[in-house]
Amino acid sequence: MSQGHHHHDEDREHGAGLSPIAIRVRALESLLVEKGYVDPAALDRLIETYEHKVGPRNGAKVVAKAWSDPVYRDWLMRDATAAIHALGYVGRQGEHMVAVENTDTVHNLVVCTLCSCYPWPVLGLPPVWYKSPPYRARAVIDPRGVLAEFGVSLPETVAITVWDSTAEIRYLVIPQRPAGTDGWDEDRLARLVTRDSMIGTGLALSPEEAARRGILS
Repeated sequence: MSQGHHHHDEDREHGAGLSPIAIRVRALESLLVEKGYVDPAALDRLIETYEHKVGPRNGAKVVAKAWSDPVYRDWLMRDATAAIHALGYVGRQGEHMVAVENTDTVHNLVVCTLCSCYPWPVLGLPPVWYKSPPYRARAVIDPRGVLAEFGVSLPETVAITVWDSTAEIRYLVIPQRPAGTDGWDEDRLARLVTRDSMIGTGLALSPEEAARRGILS
């Protein structure tokens, strides 16, 4: 059993560190398993797929290609749905995509104020905080404060644009390419792209930070 499955099973069994809603979800899941409506192994495979295969690595590859291929970047900005689908990342939660690009003067932040609309095909499962009422409310009324809590302090000269995802449109933030990456191939660039940087609550990793985390070989 992989480490990821191990933690998932422990959380399901003990409810350690889970919110009240998550605990209720676990209880419902246990009941469905007990009655034979849900196969735990199939559920684990589904979670594994979205967390590690369909997850943020797909979006990172989209960003890396946009950084290194100006023609693809222009296509992505014009028609993100088609450009993303061309890389094979297709799904019901990503049928209508829009790419928004961070610059020296604009930083983009994505939220879903009504529920938790999220581009699963490129980002995987949404993080718990993305679905929480405090984030959904404060990202709109105090985006700079929210970013600061995520460790992103932007100069006042950088405007923050907040995009509200809906069932019809999902957004992908294209973070700024880190300095010192000239000549890097797409695989190496993709390692610098984090899930949070594609939501806007983070920045792409610098080569130095990636090295400290052991991400770069």
